[in-house]
Amino acid sequence: MFKKLQAIFTPEKKSVGALPLVSLYNVGQPYWAPRNYLHFARAGFSGNAVAYRSVRMIAEAVASVPLLLYKGPVELATHAFLDLLAQPNPAQTRRELLETITAYLLVAGNAYVEVQTLDGTPRELVPLRPDRMQVIPGAKGWVEDYRYSVNGAFVNLPAENILHLKLFNPLDDYYGLSPLEAAAQSLDTHNAAAAWNKAMLDNAARPSGALVFSGGDGQLTPQQYDRLKSELQDNFQSAANAGRPMVLEGGLDWKEMGFSPKDMDFINSKNNAAREIALALGVPPMLLGIPGDNTYSNFAEANRVFWRQTVIPTVRRVTDALSGFVGTQFEHGLRLDLDLDQVEALSHDRDALWTRVNNATFLSDAEKRQAVGYR
Repeated sequence: MFKKLQAIFTPEKKSVGALPLVSLYNVGQPYWAPRNYLHFARAGFSGNAVAYRSVRMIAEAVASVPLLLYKGPVELATHAFLDLLAQPNPAQTRRELLETITAYLLVAGNAYVEVQTLDGTPRELVPLRPDRMQVIPGAKGWVEDYRYSVNGAFVNLPAENILHLKLFNPLDDYYGLSPLEAAAQSLDTHNAAAAWNKAMLDNAARPSGALVFSGGDGQLTPQQYDRLKSELQDNFQSAANAGRPMVLEGGLDWKEMGFSPKDMDFINSKNNAAREIALALGVPPMLLGIPGDNTYSNFAEANRVFWRQTVIPTVRRVTDALSGFVGTQFEHGLRLDLDLDQVEALSHDRDALWTRVNNATFLSDAEKRQAVGYR
């Protein structure tokens, strides 16, 4: 027995190699995303004009990019994969599918697509709501199933049938980080400023004053106080009663109170919050008409930056995922690419490239064609 224990506790040299991945979560149990998707969808996308317009701009731009299909270096004009993308499911077209995936990705940080197959071949692509999906990790930490829940009922979907796109999250192994979460404080600030502005408009766009009682000992009786409060609520509050004259009696005097210009300067804080929301989503504030942002010399330059830094990387993220997850189920070697020559917003960059290549006298015609993307 002693020799066995000695053999067990004898120091050994460690070798660096592939180590098993150990899950820190309950094996086989659904793991809810810690993000509040409903809050982002309601207070962000549905309740904030800046976030709504930013998400729509990106999603619509992503869906508008024409796609090409290649097998190796050869472009394929017809293929079952292209047919599937053209009509991914009975309710959506390619443009609607890409717009839905992108919008879910920006609002939730996650997007899910169920790949429904028949005889091993993909037949339909169905986007699923992120707030209804749960990750079910396996014993080694890898995702084994997804649980889709609606109104208390759920169904487990095999991981091999679910395409999960997610944005990088340094604090979570299974779920992506929503850009709206990074801009959560700015969203709250912008929404609070809008609510405050609405309340000011409901009160004739000026702060309230004070009613000063100068009769007797300066104190109203409970009956007088209740009557005065009721009359103010019924006759002088709300936008419908804005500007209505007030008749005072019984020693009451109106003392108007005002805010200083510094106190009233909520517009600047609202615009700053709007810029931070737009920047978190990757939209130049100039494109949204937010004042005070002169980063770009003109609208066209801001639009090119928007396409180069936000739209194109997002399209490539989505198309790479579709190629790797769905395309390989048709046949290996299929690759979706972007037909950027058809994007009007990038025409200036394309013209500049063609001019530079055409003026390069040291290149042959074949090399020039290859430099601008033709083979």
